[in-house]
Amino acid sequence: MARYSGPRLRIIRRLGELPGLTKKALTRINPPGQHGATKKKNSQYGIRLLEKQKLRYNYGISEAQLIRYVKEARKAKGSTGEILLQKLEMRLDNIIYRLGFAPTILAARQLVSHGHILVNNTRVTIPSYPCTIKEVITVRNRPHSKNLVTNFLTANTTNRIPSHLSFNKETFSAVLQQIANRTTVPFQINELLVVEFYSRKL
Repeated sequence: MARYSGPRLRIIRRLGELPGLTKKALTRINPPGQHGATKKKNSQYGIRLLEKQKLRYNYGISEAQLIRYVKEARKAKGSTGEILLQKLEMRLDNIIYRLGFAPTILAARQLVSHGHILVNNTRVTIPSYPCTIKEVITVRNRPHSKNLVTNFLTANTTNRIPSHLSFNKETFSAVLQQIANRTTVPFQINELLVVEFYSRKL
């Protein structure tokens, strides 16, 4: 399944707030569809599906990518759900978004793929690049690249840098200090339900 490119507010109305997907404010709160909200309760499968979709849409990944992350998290030691969230939070496009370099993860993907971002002074154009501790993430030293990021930083006055990142605004550089913590995930998600969703599929 490909990445979603349709109306984003429609997804927000169905799944709830997903800051990585869009910054637009809702004008309607009822779920999408001809009849809006229904009284019918979601099944257990439906509840797990919605949680899985939250991850997919917020981080802008495909179904195949999410399955791969779940498989990797299962093989690692520790809580599968927390490791899954850590892997998603450590993606380069997500870190660019969390630093405030872009208003959404989709915009962060474009910054990376267009060559505006350096990791340890090397240009990286792969949005899914898994960042590791002590790596230095900077904006390419070109006027166009810095102007783009400056505009985003100026407009995004409410952005809070998570505790696992340190950011120097003067040099447009950040250092990944530690593995992302579960508490820094900026939206409501029950990762255990996502793991349960795939438990019978993988």
